Amino acid sequence: MSQNKSPIIVGLDIGTTKIAAIAGRKNEFGKLEILGFGRANSNGVQHGQVLNIDQTIRAIHQALENCRNSNPELEIKEVYVGIAGHHIKSLQTRGDIVRQDPEIEIDPTEIEQLINNQRKTFIPAGDQIIDVIPQEFYVDNNTNIKEPVGVNGVKVGANFLILTGDRNAIRNINRSVERSGLTTKDLVLQPLASSSAVMSDIDLEAGVAILDIGGGTSDLAVFYDGILKHTAVIPFGGENITHDIRLGLGVLKSQAEAMKVQFGSALSTEANANAYVTIPGLRGMPAKEISVKNLASIIQARMSEILDFVTYHLKQVGLDSRLLNGGIILTGGGSQLKHLIQLTEYITGLNARIGIPNEHLAPNHIDELKKPMYSTCIGLILKGYNDFERKNKEFPESFQQLEVPSSLKLDKTAIEDIINKAVNKKEEEEVKEEEVTAEVDEKTMGKRLGFWDRFKSNLIEIFAENEDKPFQQ
Repeated sequence: MSQNKSPIIVGLDIGTTKIAAIAGRKNEFGKLEILGFGRANSNGVQHGQVLNIDQTIRAIHQALENCRNSNPELEIKEVYVGIAGHHIKSLQTRGDIVRQDPEIEIDPTEIEQLINNQRKTFIPAGDQIIDVIPQEFYVDNNTNIKEPVGVNGVKVGANFLILTGDRNAIRNINRSVERSGLTTKDLVLQPLASSSAVMSDIDLEAGVAILDIGGGTSDLAVFYDGILKHTAVIPFGGENITHDIRLGLGVLKSQAEAMKVQFGSALSTEANANAYVTIPGLRGMPAKEISVKNLASIIQARMSEILDFVTYHLKQVGLDSRLLNGGIILTGGGSQLKHLIQLTEYITGLNARIGIPNEHLAPNHIDELKKPMYSTCIGLILKGYNDFERKNKEFPESFQQLEVPSSLKLDKTAIEDIINKAVNKKEEEEVKEEEVTAEVDEKTMGKRLGFWDRFKSNLIEIFAENEDKPFQQ
C-alpha cells in the first residue's frame, strides 16, 4: 500500500488525567508517521467514566486545538475512541449446539449461530454485551480445537469470553465526542488498544499479561495460546496514589503529584532513609520536610494493592508464572514509577518490563510519544488501520481520504511548546487554587491485522443513540 493512498487515522484517548489526540498515517514501510499530536488536562472524567459532559467537551476541544496547532493543515473529522471504566466487565461462559447432520462438515454459519446464542446470556440490567470472543472449541470429545470449520461431529461447542459494558456510560463518551464536532468512527476497549501497541506476535504466542496503569483505573488484559483469556478493570490508578500521598503526608494535591513524579518509588527499601523533600509552607506557615522513604512506603502500599488484584485475576483464569512465559508488560502513565518492575516481579512472580509503542512508529518522531502513557492512543490508530486494510478493497468509500501534503512533517517545536504551555497552565491553575484555599478537593464528578480480527468491529453501532425504542435485555 503506497503512502499517498493511506488515510490519516486519529486516535482520541479520553482519560481521567489527560485527553490525547494523535493523528498518524502509515508510510511505505508500514510504520506510523505522526502528523499531529495534542493533549490537554482532563476534566469531567473520573475512573475512566465521563461524568461531566460539558467539561469533557472543553478538554477535547483543547486537545484538538493543540493537535491542529502542531499541524495547521490537518483536518480532523473522524476519530477512534477508547473506552474503559469500572463498568467494563468480562465473564466466562460455555455453550454448544447439537448438529442436524453429523456426517456433514461444520460450516461457518453454525459457528456464527453458536456465538449468537451466547448473546442471550443473562447480564445485569443496564449492561450491554460488547463482544463475544470464542476461545477453545470442542467437537464431541475432541477438545482444544482452534478452527472447527471442516470438522465432522454430533456436537460443537466452545468456551467464550463475554465483554460487557454499561450502555449509558458508553453513550456519555459518544455524546462528548459528537458534541465536540467529531464523528466516532469506532469505540475500542482501551486494554485491547494498549495491548496492540506494546505487544508483539511473540508475546501473544508465549502468553502475556498487559497492565495499563492509568490515572483513574488500571486495565488488565491476559493473552494465552494466541487468544484473549481475560480482561479486568482494576478500580485504582495514579490518581489514587496521589490522593494517598496528599492525605498521608498532609500536602496539597499538586505537591503530592509533583513528589510522586520526581521523588516517588514503588519500593520503600530502595528509598534513601536520609533523604527529605522540602515543601514550601502555605500562607506564611513554616516549610515542611517530607521523608522520601515515607513517600515510597505510601506508593508501595497502593501499587501492591493493584498488583494483588492482578495476581487474583491470573489465579481466577488458572494462569501463573509457569504458563505466562511472556510475563507482565507494564504500560500507561503509572508504569513510569521507579522500581515498579522490581515490585511487580516480587508480588506476581512473573518477569516484567515496560511496554512502549516504539516498534510501530516511524523514525524521527518526538520523544514525548515514546512514553507508555500514549500506548492507548497509538493502539487506536492501529485499530483504524486494521479496519482500513480489511475493508478498503470491499468498501473503498468507507474511509475518508484526508489529504495532507506528503512533505508535511510534524512540527516538533510546536509540539514541545504545546506540552510546555499545558504544564505551565496546570501549574498556574494550581498556584491560583492554593492562594484561594488550603484545601484541595478531589476531582469531581480512564502488522496487527491478526490481533484485531479476533474482536468485534463497529462497537459504535451497538451503543448508537436510539431514543424511540425501549432498551431490551
